[in-house]
Amino acid sequence: MKRGAPVAVFHLMSRHRITEPGKAPMVSHVIDTVDFHTAGEPFRIVESVPIPLRGDTVAQRRAFAQQSSEAEDLRRFLCHEPRGHADMYGAFVVPPDDDGAHFGVVFWHKDGYSTACGHGTIALGRWAVESGRVPSDPSGITEVVIDVPSGRVVARVHGEGQRVDAVDFVNVPSWHVVTTAVTTRHGEFAVHLGYGGAFYAQIDVASTGCAIAGEDLPRLIDIAREVRDDLDARGLSRHHDPLLSGVYGTIFFERFSADSAQIHERNVTVFADGEVDRSPCGSGTAARVATLHALSDFPGTRILKNDSISGGTFLAHVDHVFDDGAVVPVVRGSAYPTGRHSFVKDERDSLLPGFLLR
Repeated sequence: MKRGAPVAVFHLMSRHRITEPGKAPMVSHVIDTVDFHTAGEPFRIVESVPIPLRGDTVAQRRAFAQQSSEAEDLRRFLCHEPRGHADMYGAFVVPPDDDGAHFGVVFWHKDGYSTACGHGTIALGRWAVESGRVPSDPSGITEVVIDVPSGRVVARVHGEGQRVDAVDFVNVPSWHVVTTAVTTRHGEFAVHLGYGGAFYAQIDVASTGCAIAGEDLPRLIDIAREVRDDLDARGLSRHHDPLLSGVYGTIFFERFSADSAQIHERNVTVFADGEVDRSPCGSGTAARVATLHALSDFPGTRILKNDSISGGTFLAHVDHVFDDGAVVPVVRGSAYPTGRHSFVKDERDSLLPGFLLR
């Protein structure tokens, strides 16, 4: 395998022995990763996965991981404190479903394994080109094809050689599901439900009496959980593939401006069980684009400029429209390396595989 820029290279040192004076050698694992952030949201990549993730497809490998105690221990080891935190995100690189993709990915977070991740796909695109895993195209646009649990996606990497300037996340077909009312302990809200590789509820933050600000996150997280449970209980987030069913996130958005060329919004997305996305959420932005298109608010070549709670920005547009109204969204962003890590697993550590305080 070709290797390029050192910032994107990591491996697994399977085992080595650490010996204290006067004591028998102890066996410890050292797991090397490379970390990125995409518009503020972390993404930790594990290329050499030290445990089996069995299955013929990425979706099957995700299902296996959900039932594997070894995978759970590894996920918690890399995601939970003291090596991670409650809003950490990452992925295991696995074989693709077939030769049509460069590699596959099983995404993970503090609560388990997600079906889609746009910010992660953007980071993976940069990593794949800069590491030399996928040779850069002389045209300046390199397509990195990745199998994820929700299907096959593309990271369209822009740049010369191994220098990456931006990455387009070309998503799976996405669509608007329904607009409905949801009653919570905090009031009744109009909710748009869309699919962008996962199901996302979308709520105008003004209707909640909150702002997209850190001090309002506890209330927004509480609303998001109730909205998720309501939509799931009514069967509105049912996919023909049961592994893709269920509301994954709730997007609280505010509209800044709109004209014939661009809609400018800002959001905060609460996903899984109360995690807060620092980015505008890649697959959530795709679901938002699908909803805007269905509501006739996104015609032609209009662009959604989508800002996040942390100040990051994605630019999204519709690449293709199907006869049934579903669309292929493209979300552009940039990922940046934050570090390379060698995480040590000392078997004497009583806090293994990790813990969370919230």
